[in-house]
Amino acid sequence: MAGMMVVLALNAQSTKVTVKKDDLPKAITEHISRDYSGYMIKEATKVTENNMITYDVMIHKGSSMETLVFDKEGKFLRTMPQPTATTNMPAKKPEDKSASPHKMK
Repeated sequence: MAGMMVVLALNAQSTKVTVKKDDLPKAITEHISRDYSGYMIKEATKVTENNMITYDVMIHKGSSMETLVFDKEGKFLRTMPQPTATTNMPAKKPEDKSASPHKMK
């Protein structure tokens, strides 16, 4: 069974191609205009993975940013979570209590 999983993983192909706003399916731009009034398309990517096509569309309005995922026909699927400032910060190191200046004798 493990050998089969490796074969499946090797056969899985993923490609991402930048797409111009004008080349997106009309249903995507209509959805954004209707449900995200005032938002502008910042970037769009056509993702092909395991023979399935989706579109990741990053939109923004001021400092607010969303990434929306659509199927190949332009049907809305989900909103991708945005990274937060805390996820990019290095983890706080625990204090080393063994290096105390007060050593016991």
